[in-house]
Amino acid sequence: MGLTTDEIAAHPALPACIRRQSAALVQAFEANPRLASVFATQQRWLMAHLALALYFRSHDKGFKITEFLDLIDRHEVASRNTADTFVKEMLKYNFARIVRGANDRRARPIEPTEASLKEIQDWLVVHFATLDGLDGGRRAQTCHETPGLTTVIQPLIADALLSSPKVREPEKTFSLFTWLNNGGIVMDRIIAGIDEADAGSERIPTTITSVKEMAAWLHLSRSHLVRKLRDAEALGSIGWQGKRGQSVMWVSQGFRLEYTMAQAVKLAIIDQAYGLVTGV
Repeated sequence: MGLTTDEIAAHPALPACIRRQSAALVQAFEANPRLASVFATQQRWLMAHLALALYFRSHDKGFKITEFLDLIDRHEVASRNTADTFVKEMLKYNFARIVRGANDRRARPIEPTEASLKEIQDWLVVHFATLDGLDGGRRAQTCHETPGLTTVIQPLIADALLSSPKVREPEKTFSLFTWLNNGGIVMDRIIAGIDEADAGSERIPTTITSVKEMAAWLHLSRSHLVRKLRDAEALGSIGWQGKRGQSVMWVSQGFRLEYTMAQAVKLAIIDQAYGLVTGV
């Protein structure tokens, strides 16, 4: 039920579909950088998925922060202090709120705001569209047309993400960026900037030509971004056609394949959840 990682990775349409997916995720970041920062690192991405799964399984009653912290501990996603800070940040920026009228005021149950719920819905639709591009399905349309589908599917996705060694322990260059603020968007931006006409090259040119501009766009420290890019350069994953940071950036075929495989793993998890819920 659902496409497997190997089936997705081997599909000839995957590179073009992944590039469109990356562009869509970049567009979502540009629309609301602060909200997109919820998924800024893999750690925050996993914490967000875990929190949403708790909420959806509560049947709109909200989740207690103690439940959240206990699960963070169990899955070894982050320290309790880091997770507690994450929740407080979500409350501060109105991505989450205390449930009104809760019977147990001491427990202070928490729920995501409408903006956060829309964000996860949009995230799912982007990935469903990628899967639809591979097999001609109508997952994205079904998600739009079926109220409550996200509520059922997302917890299954969260469970699988948290238990997947390939997700939790990414390889090589991918792992460099998963701990960088907005590191996922850095990779999405690189891949979105690839011209398919050059996709077969060992060194594939991108549309990135300035580290300074990229850092400003990402709201990142330029020096921090430079360090990560140099680490990736040392691995042979990226480089520059001219002066470092001030010319066309290229990405290696190896890194592109690494990124593509990571997306295939994630897409297979999403499709498995979709199949379990819809029977398709």
